[in-house]
Amino acid sequence: MAGPSFPSAFLWPMLAAMSASEATAAFVHDLARMTATEAPLRPPLVQPEWTTPNTIVLELPTLSLRDFSSPGQPADTRPTLICAPYALHGATVADFAPGHSLVEVLRACGRRNLHLAEWRSATPGMRYFSIDTLLADLNVAVDEFGEPVDLIGICQGGWMALLFAARFPRKVRRLVIGGAPLDLAAGDSGLSRLAATTPLSAFTELLRFGDGRLLGQLMLGLWGPAPTTPGAIRHELQLPPPNPDLPPSVEEEALHQRFRDWYDWTVDLPGTYYLQVVEWLYKENRLARGEFVALGRRIDLSAVRLPVLLLAGRDDALIGTAAVLAAAKALGTPRENLVTQVTPATHLGLFMGRGCLTETWPGIVAWLDRSEPSRPAATAA
Repeated sequence: MAGPSFPSAFLWPMLAAMSASEATAAFVHDLARMTATEAPLRPPLVQPEWTTPNTIVLELPTLSLRDFSSPGQPADTRPTLICAPYALHGATVADFAPGHSLVEVLRACGRRNLHLAEWRSATPGMRYFSIDTLLADLNVAVDEFGEPVDLIGICQGGWMALLFAARFPRKVRRLVIGGAPLDLAAGDSGLSRLAATTPLSAFTELLRFGDGRLLGQLMLGLWGPAPTTPGAIRHELQLPPPNPDLPPSVEEEALHQRFRDWYDWTVDLPGTYYLQVVEWLYKENRLARGEFVALGRRIDLSAVRLPVLLLAGRDDALIGTAAVLAAAKALGTPRENLVTQVTPATHLGLFMGRGCLTETWPGIVAWLDRSEPSRPAATAA
């Protein structure tokens, strides 16, 4: 049986267990107040280290562009950009540890002109930043390459990558989306149940404690028991079961502690952005319904013609497979350039799991390596 699914910033188990009538703003306020006062917020923690050497080559109000490129790479190597999630935990989900790093696998498979968009933890001055604010900065970052990129969006970065590709189709050559909530109405999942049963006022109430921001440490304190037992960690990272006759190795204990440290460090989110995600994407499903407006233009997924690969985790109870794969029906990508794939992994296992990284992602890179397909001229700027 699959183990517990890894939570995200938009899933609150205490709320998920309630009915809509119980999840009132007053209840959330009292619960958050108790978390902040009777169980003080955790002290500032050290940001998790990156596994792969990199440099920051561009600083923007909402993101840092990190360069993981291999030294001495050919000047004409095709650029690849990972769009990291902007959720409770940081972008090191893509470069967690040796043997558990998407960045590491992409480089090993030949993607040596490799960059990552890391979203900044929100300061009080960022509280009104919106999805459009992030999208505009992502556009500036992509322009740095001077040519279309192969874009990989993971988790919450997946819908942002799709939004960007639909808004700026000439700037993306191929698009990979992994474990992203693109169409929550397509099937049942932890996230879809939460979106359907929790009133927006409950989410709004949380912003009062962060001066208009969603505080990551407050959310972490509201989670309850963390999924950081040895068994849960092995499940997420796809590690073999322990030998009952031997004590855990020093290496495995260090990996477990690295995961706990990674889990404990959180980012804060702009309140405007957070509420837009909850209301527009999760509750109203605007992207899948063709009603999402990004930087002044309505996003029509049927106008997306570029090659797309949609990756879902078979055991992803948080997002579910349907929320990822249903987007294939809305895309205008020709069938020969559209791939849907389900792999045995939890949500986190898609990006951290040893088996998924070694068995699934090399095939995805091979798909990225295909020659430029013929496609109709783009209809959006």
